[in-house]
Amino acid sequence: MIRSILRGCLAGAAGTTVLNAVTYADMALRERPSSSAPETMVDRIAARAGHPVPDSPGRDARLTGLGALSGIAVGTGTGALMAVLHRAGFRPPLWLGGMLTGALAMAAGDIPMARLGVSDPGTWSGKDWAADAVPHLLYGLTTYGALAASARRA
Repeated sequence: MIRSILRGCLAGAAGTTVLNAVTYADMALRERPSSSAPETMVDRIAARAGHPVPDSPGRDARLTGLGALSGIAVGTGTGALMAVLHRAGFRPPLWLGGMLTGALAMAAGDIPMARLGVSDPGTWSGKDWAADAVPHLLYGLTTYGALAASARRA
């Protein structure tokens, strides 16, 4: 089981790299600014947990780092969950497994964002949805593809 989880974390890390690369390419091509949603989410979660991020000259940098780390945690965690499901016999074809993996990771980020009042996906434009959905779909295809390939070798 531990090996499966580790394979899932590695697959999720590969998918997270693809998601970040596609997101940064979109920002470069469309001159789109970075989102402050990850930092805001971390700030609100920490405050609600009773451990607010301290006010300091480097607070913004700390929140940026924690926001990025939270994205990596979601990516590797989703990969680990998919590995456990794969080991339990859930083995859809690549196209479906990739879509489901991407949707799960997207939900893991967007649902808390909506619940915390950071953003309202109901007000997003088509471009906003595409900027979120396309990288997550590619994350899912990469993660599930790597996971399925590593499970075949094992």
